[in-house]
Amino acid sequence: MRTRSFLLPIFCAGLLAMAGCAVQPAPDASDDLTASAFDARMERLESNLALRCTTQTELLRVQAERAQRIGSDVRDNGRLLRHLRADVENIGQEPRVVTTCPIERGDTGSKEMLGRNEWVGFPTVGTYLKARIDSGANTSSLSAREITEFERDGDDWIRFKLSLEDDEPVVDAMRDEWIEAPVTRRVKIIQASGTESRPVISLLMTLGPLKQRVEFTLNDRSHLSYPVLLGRRFLMDIALIDVSQSYIHPRPEYPGGASAAEAEKDQQDNDSEEEDR
Repeated sequence: MRTRSFLLPIFCAGLLAMAGCAVQPAPDASDDLTASAFDARMERLESNLALRCTTQTELLRVQAERAQRIGSDVRDNGRLLRHLRADVENIGQEPRVVTTCPIERGDTGSKEMLGRNEWVGFPTVGTYLKARIDSGANTSSLSAREITEFERDGDDWIRFKLSLEDDEPVVDAMRDEWIEAPVTRRVKIIQASGTESRPVISLLMTLGPLKQRVEFTLNDRSHLSYPVLLGRRFLMDIALIDVSQSYIHPRPEYPGGASAAEAEKDQQDNDSEEEDR
């Protein structure tokens, strides 16, 4: 009897434990993922994915622009190096002074005398133009419009048309013709309105007996009296200016243009008008 009394409490405790396991509550049905919750979660995932794609695209664009700038800097440095090499080769040569004072032809030595205005020719373009000789300007300038820069074989090129007034003497066939040339360098022009970067090209030019390649900046000079301006870089070592004279040298002739005789007559008719300008 004593043994049965001892086992009874243990048996009751076991029954209670089994009963507790049997009556565990069922999971709450509200924990299931509803359709609206699923859609919301998918929208968040799509938004995150789109944001990552946009970020990656922007990063690639920035890298491409950086690579393009580096390539442009490399080409500019290459051109600068070529100019520096040319300057180094010229070191040691005796400098020659250019003066703009009127000098007798017998005192000019090997330099050519130029008037303050002259006719110039462009053999590779096929036309003549009026030019103003200006020792106050460093680089020469050519009147151009519709200036378009492009790349050819890895180098910077430029395409343009001559910008001229309707009555400007020129070979008529060249008024609306495209002219293409490689860009040799760029220069910064400081004006009252601000700083402007202009491309520089090299063109073969003739003036009287002179024939050489000349560097020109391109900008619209149609509002000025002369479509061509020749500066110090052209004059140096080869020419002097007699400001008391104009058109010392005859105008070159090109197929399709007026004859030199007609040009001389037109020149005399227009001299007084040009003085007023």
